[in-house]
Amino acid sequence: MRSHRGADADLLDAAQADRVRAVLALGGVPQDDLQDGLQQVRLRLLERRARGEDPPRDVGAWATVVASNLAVDWHRSKHRQERVSERLTLLSAPDAHIQGGPESGLLALAVAEGLDALPAAQRQVLILRYYADLSVPQIAEQLGIPLGTVKSRLYAAAKLLRERLRVEEVV
Repeated sequence: MRSHRGADADLLDAAQADRVRAVLALGGVPQDDLQDGLQQVRLRLLERRARGEDPPRDVGAWATVVASNLAVDWHRSKHRQERVSERLTLLSAPDAHIQGGPESGLLALAVAEGLDALPAAQRQVLILRYYADLSVPQIAEQLGIPLGTVKSRLYAAAKLLRERLRVEEVV
């Protein structure tokens, strides 16, 4: 099987795979499902190849957008309370890797809840821009939407998230 893959030995390199997992997690996908999400991204890349399509120009950007779309789909299918409960469990776990003590954990939870409260399209562009570190033109290209739409969604999402964090007196 390895020789069949040729030049792209693993479809996604380690950094791209980590980024996909992070985008999935930020989108609300539980830890237990992150590996499945990563496999879904790899499968979509293989399907693309099987259809004879050219590989994406920027595989990393393409993969994070696919992961973001998977997270949106997952997010739509689950109840909000389940996600909050899972995040609370993760935050209280000793290996949660949260630096800065309980205040950082509370801030992380508030941001996660704030992201959950955003409309899916706004949450998606916010995560792609500020976590996946895609540029506004990259997001527009990958999502197939106008540049101005990306900018307006980013502005609205950041404003709503900022307001929510102020109301909850987190920041």
